[in-house]
Amino acid sequence: MPEAKREPMKTVSRADYLAVTFALVFPTIITVAYFILAAGYPAIIQQTTYSLGKLLQFTFPLVWVCAIQRHKPCWTKPAANDLGLGTAFGLLVGAVIVGGYFFVLKPAGTLGVASAAMQEKLAGAGIEGVVPFVALGVFYSLGHALLEEYYWRWFTFGQLRRLAPLGVAIFVSSAGFMAHHVLVLAWYFGWFTLVTILFSLSVAVGGAVWAWMYQRSGSLWGVWLSHLLVDAAIFIVGYDLVFGASGAP
Repeated sequence: MPEAKREPMKTVSRADYLAVTFALVFPTIITVAYFILAAGYPAIIQQTTYSLGKLLQFTFPLVWVCAIQRHKPCWTKPAANDLGLGTAFGLLVGAVIVGGYFFVLKPAGTLGVASAAMQEKLAGAGIEGVVPFVALGVFYSLGHALLEEYYWRWFTFGQLRRLAPLGVAIFVSSAGFMAHHVLVLAWYFGWFTLVTILFSLSVAVGGAVWAWMYQRSGSLWGVWLSHLLVDAAIFIVGYDLVFGASGAP
């Protein structure tokens, strides 16, 4: 996978600022398109909108870096301390997510309001039954988590590091990472609710930690491992909300 380049490219142009701006806002535009505007349309429309948007999103960084900036990404082997830190953070956050849900939020009925909306959203996208849901969870935990780290940490944060101080780069990239998650959370839990606000801020904090880890190690391996563990925990909660609440086998 592409890794951090310690020596920044010397020249910075206006186009670089435009590219970073595009990277920050485009995932939110995609989410509006496939998650909100396409809702209610046949599954093929939702799936096509999602696929085309994601294809453009995840192709753009390599095209920009390789074809426009003419910069060759470097590759490194994973380091033990990098993997260890990623595992530790991922397990800690995952434990908080799963434990907090089963021991606090579920007994209080805090997230139950989203159960029906999740079932409807999955059915509208053509994902019905346990097997497709588990397959979706595996894809997001393994594949999509890697693509998001490549997009948000390697490209977006990495480009911002050329344009701004470290603290600003971490803050801005994490805010962008949070933005499209806000739309999803608000769809399920409502705008300006405590759940949406707290979960959105948690996403931003997670993005900031992963940006710091990436800056520290120069590698995506640890942050990918951390991200996939967190996503796996989220899908465990999602599974219970969708199938536990509905009584589906």
